[in-house]
Amino acid sequence: MGKFVNNIDEFFEFCKENEVEFVDLRFTDIKGAWHHITYRMSAVNKENLENGFPFDGSSIEAWQPINQSDMILKPDIETAFLDPFTADPTVVVICDVYDIYKGELYEKCPRSIAKKALKYLEEQGIADNAFFGPENEFFVFDNVIIKDKDNEQCFRVDSDEGHWADEMEYDEAPNIGHRPRIKGGYFPVMPTDSMVDLRAEMMQVLEEVGLEVVLAHHEVAQAQGEIGVKFGNLIEAADNVQKYKYVVKMVAHLNGKTATFMPKPIFNDNGNGMHVHQSLWKDGKNLFYEEGAYANLSKTALDYLSGIFHHKEAVAAFTNPTTNSYKRLLPGFEAPRILTYSSQNRSAACRIPYGSGEKSTRIETRFPDSSSNPYLAFTVLMLAGIDGIKNGGYPIVGPVNEDLFELTRDDLKERGIPELPNTLRDALEGLEKDYEFLTPVMSEEFIKTYIDYKFETQVVPVEGRPTAYEYISTYSC
Repeated sequence: MGKFVNNIDEFFEFCKENEVEFVDLRFTDIKGAWHHITYRMSAVNKENLENGFPFDGSSIEAWQPINQSDMILKPDIETAFLDPFTADPTVVVICDVYDIYKGELYEKCPRSIAKKALKYLEEQGIADNAFFGPENEFFVFDNVIIKDKDNEQCFRVDSDEGHWADEMEYDEAPNIGHRPRIKGGYFPVMPTDSMVDLRAEMMQVLEEVGLEVVLAHHEVAQAQGEIGVKFGNLIEAADNVQKYKYVVKMVAHLNGKTATFMPKPIFNDNGNGMHVHQSLWKDGKNLFYEEGAYANLSKTALDYLSGIFHHKEAVAAFTNPTTNSYKRLLPGFEAPRILTYSSQNRSAACRIPYGSGEKSTRIETRFPDSSSNPYLAFTVLMLAGIDGIKNGGYPIVGPVNEDLFELTRDDLKERGIPELPNTLRDALEGLEKDYEFLTPVMSEEFIKTYIDYKFETQVVPVEGRPTAYEYISTYSC
């Protein structure tokens, strides 16, 4: 697993061996979506691979104005892999965006920001590498219907695993009746787990595109799954999230189903998270490890974590960047919103995985979700952590080993245990007041653009739309 090519010469050899006809250049926008432009293999040469390919940046949301729209895609040749889904042999190359007007990596390109963050980490002398291991959960549905009109707002998702399918009558098959039920999806075998073969296909295809796959299983909710892949450095891990989401969606699509990483697509069942394992290393040593300390966790690790908790609103604005994110974080659905840490305890916002030795000691932040842009989410987590280390650590509550889900809001306030913000609006307003720790890597222009973009595309549109429950609770008032 891993890289297929190391340089341009190997790239052309790889393309020749696989009879490649098309080169697909991909880049990530501000919200985390992949975009692409496809070249004929015959139009690709060493010069444009080194110098980049032009494209129109004004057509990408929240990027360039039309009077300064010309930008350059600079391929990272070591990311090349064969697209497993195209009809004709196509090689995909992940790109950074270059700003021709400033003569530098584009300040609003998430992957370029992540590269600047790794450089900043090393310049501070704190560490020379940062490892991230995201765990992306997803749902697979049989059908999805969405209506968004002035006089009608509704959605409907269907899955044969959903308890609502109990009364379904099928034309050509019986209703089998074996279903996970609400919060009953963790590890049942077939036929209750109906996605075994689908996940197996996803695992195989993920390996084809260079990810090292470890495991897969049904998750807690109905129709929910997870595939575990090996960690990487900040850039590798974020690249892998993009490939992971692409493969999961496409395998589901080609099997006549639809996959989503939406944080909370179903009311009254668990949502999709992206637990993020993190550690800093220097000269081949894990800075988060201290033998004999609580869970072998060093002061550096706790200072790093304290920075994440201290900047909770600003961090959440990037790790939980949609209004739907905060529906997942409501109490009652294993919502990791309580900002403390514990060994093995999955009710805390940060878990210290069991049995971690010198090489594997790490923190696991459990509140992020996959609606985030992985380059920005990992970058902000790391920058908040660096700020915590540079300031010698902020006050932090923990460890707390009891079941935090049993505590009331009053209990948490009495014990001084903070929580994540309640809404995206709260998070963004917190970011507006607390962003200096990001400015060594992110420009103020980018941060302002990000805040405005999220208000315009998430907060304001959602706040202005009535819901079905508001009709139930308010119509007859």
